[in-house]
Amino acid sequence: VQLQASGGGLVQPGGSLRLSCEVSGLSFHYYAITWFRQAPGKEREGVACVSPSRGGTDYADSVKGRFTVSRDNTKNTGYLQMDSLQPEDTAVYTCAAELAPCDQLLTQSVRPGSWGQGTLVTVSS
Repeated sequence: VQLQASGGGLVQPGGSLRLSCEVSGLSFHYYAITWFRQAPGKEREGVACVSPSRGGTDYADSVKGRFTVSRDNTKNTGYLQMDSLQPEDTAVYTCAAELAPCDQLLTQSVRPGSWGQGTLVTVSS
């Protein structure tokens, strides 16, 4: 199983970035895709999740209304559109895949079994 996250970079406050998570080695359409982030000195935080069935979504309160999670099952790829970025969004963002409900994955009561490497997002002027 491989998950390849990409799309991070340096962006000014108020700007946007789109992260991608390409997945191989599993039946993508069965798995929820969750995005996590970890800022220096802070614990890992579940940010957004898209479920396999009907593409239902769930978000951390800190990103609601600014981030949009989605998936393309034809491309085995998940996405995280991040708008209105703020300095506090600076972190390493990682995607993960698991057969579990999004609410459990976001709160980390269930830990995903498959993880990608992180991609760094830096929000700074």
